Amino acid sequence: MSDMHATPSATPLSIDEFAHLGQGDIAYVKAIRSDDVPGLFPQAPSIQPGLDLFMLLGADGIPILLTDSRETALANASENQLETVSVH
Repeated sequence: MSDMHATPSATPLSIDEFAHLGQGDIAYVKAIRSDDVPGLFPQAPSIQPGLDLFMLLGADGIPILLTDSRETALANASENQLETVSVH
């Protein structure tokens, strides 16, 4: 007897396909401390320690923007037609 409610099996994504999923369309905002900036952005100028900052990152995790305002990060995403998603 066949199952009329069976869903077709999805084809798994390759590692390369998964890495590029959402690239150019999706971004997320991540809170960081200024103390973490040198490790993430070695070319960045020296920043006062202890500040709360926000990064806008592409779907692939590549940093797009560093700012001191979550609203600025979201506005930049909107200006660049990126849909922001929550990451838990």
